[in-house]
Order: sequence, then structure tokens, then C-alpha cells
Amino acid sequence: MKSENSVEDVDAARDAADRFRSIYADIKSQVCEMMVGQDEVIDGVMTALFAGGHVLLEGVPGLGKTMLVNSLSKAVGTEFSRIQFTPDLMPADIQGSSVLVETPEGGQELEFQEGPLVSNLVLADEINRATPKTQSALLEAMQERQVTVGKRTIKLEEPFCVLATQNPVEQEGTYPLPEAQLDRFLFKLVVGYPKEQDYHTILDRTTGGEVPVITAATDGAEVIDMRNIVRQVPVPQHAKTYAIHLVMGTQPGSDYAPELVNEYAALGSSPRGAQSLLLAAKVRALLDNRFAVNCQDIADVAVPVLRHRIVINFHGQSDNISDEQLIREIVKTVKEPNQVS
Repeated sequence: MKSENSVEDVDAARDAADRFRSIYADIKSQVCEMMVGQDEVIDGVMTALFAGGHVLLEGVPGLGKTMLVNSLSKAVGTEFSRIQFTPDLMPADIQGSSVLVETPEGGQELEFQEGPLVSNLVLADEINRATPKTQSALLEAMQERQVTVGKRTIKLEEPFCVLATQNPVEQEGTYPLPEAQLDRFLFKLVVGYPKEQDYHTILDRTTGGEVPVITAATDGAEVIDMRNIVRQVPVPQHAKTYAIHLVMGTQPGSDYAPELVNEYAALGSSPRGAQSLLLAAKVRALLDNRFAVNCQDIADVAVPVLRHRIVINFHGQSDNISDEQLIREIVKTVKEPNQVS
């Protein structure tokens, strides 16, 4: 009988990790043909794609958020659609609707035409400009991987990933995302301004005569295979416990919440935060040439996973306390559990 740690199992895990890193590097190389800098944001979006999650990108206009998503869709060779959210956008505009068309015989019939939500990579641009009714249609697609129009239910083809953007400055005419919808995003990534040396490359690529060309480095089927590899990465008991303690650390009044959280947080993360921590940590472990998660992997993804799952109370807002401050305090305070041999 072969043991669980047989040579064959170790070799298979090593081969799977090597394959994952190779495909990841190929995709990132293609994305970087267009994108300049923003390395953490690119890694975050790719991590979410391979972990099977969605991403909320926050940043002022002109930082390349739309270009990043478009470049990623070309690099993975999947179907891409872009939805520009506005206050007058209705659910049927993104889900699809039945339209009257002429038949070859000269008659007319109702034909259902799918909306832009029926795609693989969906860019939800300025998501906070949509009304709650339209956001609820997007929420169903994000959580259930399906679209319901009347009595018709359309299963969305995998890989399915929503990458939403929002402007943190211009709030006039916006509808803040409900906590239930925020919780469906694996990551919230903050897109900052480029560094000085990046501006030269950006200007050369966007104002010169040559336009960068992105070629597909993989396809949807291979992305699904990579997601299966991510799911198979084991999580030791002490690492799982550490993720649980971090999530409980966001909850005011819990045994693991530091004083800063008790004072300034109104609400903390749900169990979905712990799920997201482990999935993102599995991707990090693979990229670090390991086929097992450790506590550092979890700590490294804590900020993008938890920053949108903490609600700052009025006292914290008046004292200019940020969610990132609270998370870093939690990571600093919560101790790594002892490993059990």
C-alpha cells in the first residue's frame, strides 16, 4: 500500500505546482506587454482568477483598470465583455431580454438575446453607479454563477469572473455597494498612481507608433484545470486555525479582536472571509514553489481579502481610522498557532 506521502504523490504535486507557475508566468508576461507597473494589482487579479473569485478594483480614472481587465482576457483567451454602469441601467440590459425578430418565412417571433453578463471575464465599470435593482442581478451571477430572466435560467460558463471598478473620489450619483455584495468579492484592490520611472514606459507605449500585441497564453479549459490544482493544495490544521483567528480578529468583542478593532469596528468579516484567505493563500503557496499553505501566505493576503469586509464605526471615521490600519493591527496581534506534528 502506498502512503499518502509516497514518492509518486510528491512528484505529482511538484509537477502540478511547476505547471501552475509556468502558465501563471506566461499569462502575466502577456499582460505586462500592455500594463506598466501595478505589479501587486496584476498579481491580485490573477490570483482571484485562479482562485475562482471576483475582484473589486478601486482607483481614480486613468490608472489602467479597464486596460488591465481587457489585457487579461486576451492573455487567457476567454470571452470578454464590458458593462458601463449608469443609474438608468436596468437588469435586462446586462442579463439579456426577448426581442421580436423576423423569421425567414416573413413572420415574427420572440428570440432571447443574451446580455453582456453572459461571458467569462466581465468588466463591471463604475459598479457603484448602478441602482440596487441592477446590482442585485449582478449579485446573482457572482454568487450563483447563473442569470435568471423571467422563467429562464442561464448557467454561466466557467471560468466566470467579475472584475468591478469604482471611483473612490467622485461619489455624486452613486449607490454604495451593500455589504452582501461586497462580501462576494474575493479581493478589494486599491490601484495607485504609477511610479515616476513607469511614466516614461507608459508614454512610450501609448503615444508611439507601435501598439503592443497580446497573444493568448492559455484558454478557459486550462484555467479551470489550474483552479482544480489550487483547490488540491493542502492546508495544515495550524494554518487553518490561523485564518479563523484572523477573521475572528475583525469581529468586535471576539476573543481575538485587538483593542483597536473593539473601539473602531462596527462589523467584521463573515466566514466567507476565511474561505477567501485560504483560497488566495493556496495560490501564493504554489507561486512560492510549495504545495502546502503556511501562516505567512495567509498573512500576506489579509489586507486585500479583509479590507472590504470590515465596517468602520462613526468614531473610527471621525478619527480617520482606515480598514487597512485595523487589519495590520490584527495581523500583528494574532499569534500563529503552534504546529501539531
